[in-house]
Amino acid sequence: MIKLKGIEVKFGSFTALHDINIDIKEGEFFTFLGPSGCGKTTTLRTITGFLNPAKGSVSVRGTDITNQPVEKRNIGMVFQSYALFPTMSVYDNIAFGLKVKKLTKEEIKSRVLAMAAKVDLTDDQLSKKVSELSGGQQQRVAIARALVTSPDIICLDEPLSNLDARLRIQLRNELKDLQQRFGITTIYVTHDQEEALTLSDRIAVFNKGVIEQIGEPPEIYNHSATEFVCNFIGDINRLPKEILVLAGADRCGGVDIEKHCYIRLEHMHVNEKTADHDLSVQAVVKGYDYYGLYIKYKLELGGHTFKVVEKNSGNSLYEKGSTVTLSFQPSNIMQY
Repeated sequence: MIKLKGIEVKFGSFTALHDINIDIKEGEFFTFLGPSGCGKTTTLRTITGFLNPAKGSVSVRGTDITNQPVEKRNIGMVFQSYALFPTMSVYDNIAFGLKVKKLTKEEIKSRVLAMAAKVDLTDDQLSKKVSELSGGQQQRVAIARALVTSPDIICLDEPLSNLDARLRIQLRNELKDLQQRFGITTIYVTHDQEEALTLSDRIAVFNKGVIEQIGEPPEIYNHSATEFVCNFIGDINRLPKEILVLAGADRCGGVDIEKHCYIRLEHMHVNEKTADHDLSVQAVVKGYDYYGLYIKYKLELGGHTFKVVEKNSGNSLYEKGSTVTLSFQPSNIMQY
C-alpha cells in the first residue's frame, strides 16, 4: 500500500536518511524502531509530507504522493505531545478536521459521536476541556481526532512515551485492539523494543539513517540480521571466545568462535539436564532478580557476567555463591 523507494533526506550537508526502501501492506501495523536520532521520525515526516526528500519517492496504492501537500495525503497523525487544543472541548478537538473539511453540523455530530463510542469516550467526557482529562483519555482523543476524517493511513509518533509504565502497557493493548478493529494501515514510531515486539506485524530497525533489518517480530528477535539489531532488540549475552572454547564450541560445527557471538537470556539454562549436542560450563551465582513468573539469574565465569532467565517452577532458588552448570545450544548462538 505504502511504498518508499530510494528515499534520501538531507539537512544542509548532513544526510539524515540513506536509500530508505520500505513496502507497507494494506491494514498492516508497521513499526519504525531505533534509538534517538536514527531517522525513524524523519521517515515518518517524509511519508506525511512535512519533509521533502532530496531523492526517492513515496507512493500510496500506486499513486506518487512525494510532492503532494500534507492536507491532500489523507493521513491521520498522532504526535508525541498529542497536539490537542487544551482550552477546547473534547468534542471540538475531535470535530476539528471535519470542520476544516466543511461538513455539515449534523454530519460532524454523527461522526464525532460514533468515533467517541469506538474509543470509549463518554458523552460527559466529550463536553469537558482536554486539559481536564487524564493522559490516557487525552491519547484516546488524539486517536479519535486522527481517525474521524476516515484517513487511509494513521501515523503515530511515540504516542505512549509521556505516560507512566502501567498506563503505557494498558494503552498499548488498547491501541492494538483499536487498530485491528478499524483495520487501518498504521505506522508507529518508537524507541521501545517491547512496544515494537508486542504491537507490530512487521518492524523496520533504524540505525544512523539506514535500515538494518525489516521483519516480523520473531524474525527480528531470534534471527537478528546485524550485530546492531542483535544488541538493540531485547537483552542478550555476549559469548567471548575463551568461554566458547571452554564450553567446547570450537569442536562444534556451525559455530565460528572468531566471530562476535551472542545468545538470548532464555536460551541459556541453569542445571538443566544436557544433551550430547549441548554446550556447558561451570559458573557461579552472583545474584538474582525475582519477578514471580520468572527469575533472572546473574552468573559469573572467567570475569564475565551472564544473565539467564528461568521460568519459576516453584523449586528452591540457587543461592548466591553456589556453583551451577550453564548450558546452551549451538543453534541458538547468533554470529556476526
